[in-house]
Amino acid sequence: MYAEFYRLKEMPFALTPDPRYIYFTPSHTEVMANLHYGVESGKGLIAVTGEVGTGKTTILRWMMQRLDRTVLVAYIFNPRLSVAEFYQHLAALLDIQNWETKSDLLLKLGEILDSRHSRGLRTVLVVDEAHGLSASVLEEIRLLCNFESDTAKKLQIVLTGQPELRNVLNNPDLRQLKQRVSLRCDISALPNVEETAQYIAHRLKVAGAERADMFSPGAIDYIFRCSEGIPRNINNLCDNALLNGFAAGEMMISRALVEAAAETFDMLPRKDRAADAEAPVRIFNAAGRAELWAAGNGEPNGNGKNGNHSPLTVPDSEIVINEYTLRNQPPTSIDELGSAFNRSGLARK
Repeated sequence: MYAEFYRLKEMPFALTPDPRYIYFTPSHTEVMANLHYGVESGKGLIAVTGEVGTGKTTILRWMMQRLDRTVLVAYIFNPRLSVAEFYQHLAALLDIQNWETKSDLLLKLGEILDSRHSRGLRTVLVVDEAHGLSASVLEEIRLLCNFESDTAKKLQIVLTGQPELRNVLNNPDLRQLKQRVSLRCDISALPNVEETAQYIAHRLKVAGAERADMFSPGAIDYIFRCSEGIPRNINNLCDNALLNGFAAGEMMISRALVEAAAETFDMLPRKDRAADAEAPVRIFNAAGRAELWAAGNGEPNGNGKNGNHSPLTVPDSEIVINEYTLRNQPPTSIDELGSAFNRSGLARK
């Protein structure tokens, strides 16, 4: 919609996991190195975790597009499968035909893995959103790790998921699966404003932008604060800020345009959200606050310097004291309470 206005060949901040737009942060590079090493060395089971929107699926697709033809990949992206459905899906992905029972499938799978392994070929099972797998399916995945030779695993398995995947693997009932994880790595959010600026510039360049400085420094700073460095949040903010800029006829994306997008999507920085919260209500009426203020200044009877303040007149029967917190403690005088009230600064609010 705004691509022509900003002279872009395509939308640079779409939410789809397009591998062409991958931006390698240090954590992305580390994850890719672990995946390459694990698959090439026949390590078996690899676990990759990352917060929502940090680019797990994008990095998987980037890797799968660049694997050699000798590597056969089965990619499962929907974890909500029963055991039977899991094996049906796996069989279809690996082109295993003419089987009726689980035993038939495992025998045929074993033959395929033996044949490929003997020729030096790799077979990889990738399960995305693995934190959503049931315990029964995870147990079947553990048993698939038993396809191995004396020196290497015949089936490489990559589990990727949100940080909850760590909690799943720490389940005592799945401790055998946890022990089989040979490599673990984590994808982190962008750590600072500089990385956020480079990420935005990279996506604009891939989309064919003639200039990479379409976002002002203030806009990028605010994007980082709102997104907390999570790429998917950055994409959403940038996309809608560009849309706002197109509607306003602005070639430069300012902080104000980003603020409008952040407010629309409830993505304001946490500090700003806290500032917008209602101020605490006053618990004393005006007369009570005046007496405490006067007492804190050492004025007798709480009458103020000019004698204009009236003393606190609430009957004792209406004053409720928390006996638990005051038990065995000496009573506090009005002067002591007034001094504390004065020091707190509440008297001036």
